[in-house]
Amino acid sequence: MNGTPAKPGLRIGVDDEVRLRVEGLEKIVVVTRLIAKRVGAPVAAECMIDRSPPPPAKEILASQPRRDRGAGRPTKRDRRDLDKLRDLDRMRDLERHHGA
Repeated sequence: MNGTPAKPGLRIGVDDEVRLRVEGLEKIVVVTRLIAKRVGAPVAAECMIDRSPPPPAKEILASQPRRDRGAGRPTKRDRRDLDKLRDLDRMRDLERHHGA
């Protein structure tokens, strides 16, 4: 929240920015109004502004490697390779956000 990791019980306020990943895509919302109790999705949507980047093009999604369904658990080498890719993505994101 607001650029720092948050625990589930953290209270949010108006103008707080919440970032999360949903199915591998980043979602960014800014709180515009607080709600005292649980409400339906349409009412909740009125209380935030969605500032999420547009989803990547289908060509980009198709070019990303995917593990075959039912292929079993990744090997240690597979996990290390995935970690390297994720670290590269994080570095690119940091460079983009901090203008390095």
